[in-house]
Amino acid sequence: MSNVVAAMSISVDGFVGASDPEQWFPVHNRVHDWVFELAAWRERQGMTGGRTSVSSDLVAEEFAGTGAYVMGRSMFDFGEEPWGEEPPFHAPVFVVTHRKREPLHRVGTTFTFVTEGLESAVEQAADAAGERDVFVSGGASIVQQAIAAGLLDELHLHQVPVLLGAGVRLWDHIGTGWKELEPTRITPGDGVTHLYYRFPR
Repeated sequence: MSNVVAAMSISVDGFVGASDPEQWFPVHNRVHDWVFELAAWRERQGMTGGRTSVSSDLVAEEFAGTGAYVMGRSMFDFGEEPWGEEPPFHAPVFVVTHRKREPLHRVGTTFTFVTEGLESAVEQAADAAGERDVFVSGGASIVQQAIAAGLLDELHLHQVPVLLGAGVRLWDHIGTGWKELEPTRITPGDGVTHLYYRFPR
């Protein structure tokens, strides 16, 4: 049975991106720079070298445990060109969208466009993943929807030591009422703290 997992890099004050287009790249780079030089991340992008560390081990663990991905259309549109002919997923990807499109086949990855909503995308991803995890990879809106709908089993937060003060908050639009979380792992890394939570069922 697949677990449904989301992971986000996040500032201490809860921001995962910039709302100002002029700040998009600086904020993205600051929130994600902890991962770019890790050996596990670089290997997945088809690059060599990189730093081995506990953070790299955790990233490798997430990659190895994932059997299918779910993402929003904005994330797909942003990544389609730079991902090229061999995207870094190496697994089926289900794109939540309002625009129909035939499946896109790339080396090691097929993108399936799901117009029936997030829950349908997660169900299709779970069927494709088998015993491995479904990874809800973003963007923020899709992760917020997954939290609000109670679709997640686990939430991994890679918290970077910065206060951004403004931007896209992960904790907006997640519905009302308490959502209990069970901490399962807290691991200090290089320039990041890895916070792993489980949603009790």
